[in-house]
Amino acid sequence: MAGELISREALERIIRRAAELQAGAQEIGDGLTEPEVLALGKDVGIPPRYLHQALLEERTRTTVAERSGPWGWLAGPARLSAARVVPGERGTVERALARWMQEEELLQLKRRYPDRTTWEPKVGAFASIQRALGTGGKSYALARAAEVAGQVAQLEPGFCHVQLVASVQNQRKARLSGAVALAALAIAVAALATAVPLAIISPILFAKAALLGAAALFVARRHRAQNERVQVGLEQVLDRLERGEIRAEHALPGSHPSAFVRIAEELRSAFLNPGAPRRG
Repeated sequence: MAGELISREALERIIRRAAELQAGAQEIGDGLTEPEVLALGKDVGIPPRYLHQALLEERTRTTVAERSGPWGWLAGPARLSAARVVPGERGTVERALARWMQEEELLQLKRRYPDRTTWEPKVGAFASIQRALGTGGKSYALARAAEVAGQVAQLEPGFCHVQLVASVQNQRKARLSGAVALAALAIAVAALATAVPLAIISPILFAKAALLGAAALFVARRHRAQNERVQVGLEQVLDRLERGEIRAEHALPGSHPSAFVRIAEELRSAFLNPGAPRRG
């Protein structure tokens, strides 16, 4: 037993349970102060840097209410958001975020406000081909949104709060337009079946109307899968910022091939080596 490896899932459970036992062994009362939390983390072996970041995340945590009611269930939200506390200074994080959005997510600058920046999907043939091919193995989920806004706020030296908001109003409108068209057709077919009460034709028309109604509901309810891709895209950007994988420094001229060269390489790889995995 002593020499066996402990899986990641088991390790997380063990650490979480040990932290609960450690906290339960101390008199907490109504709560703990920040120095007491840091001291408790030290007792269980958690580095102060990670505890400090977790405290800042809890301090800036906001609860986003799900859109309730039949309309929210049917249409879904018009905006998706994600937020995280990341290490770094505001200027550096803003430059890194802007570079990543424009170079890696196929977005272009839309507006720059004093407190936030907005981007929109790139237009043009090259951008459309890149999105269609998924160059580099990417899905470019954020380019599906009508607009992506990024806000960086300095909490204290060395830590920033980053919030990303994606407007998916365009996808929502397209789904509802298709659903309304199918529902209108279903109503027309049902009206025709009522107006022509033939023993053979009427049941068929009513069945077609029911199928069209079900199709309208299915189209309107597709928001969960579509929104999930955009939400994951927002979280992935924050993951990279948190791990320092996104750099603020711009690449030197000539260090990256042009969009045309990247597309040509992707086409060559797709046609000459159809079974080869895409570059990630």
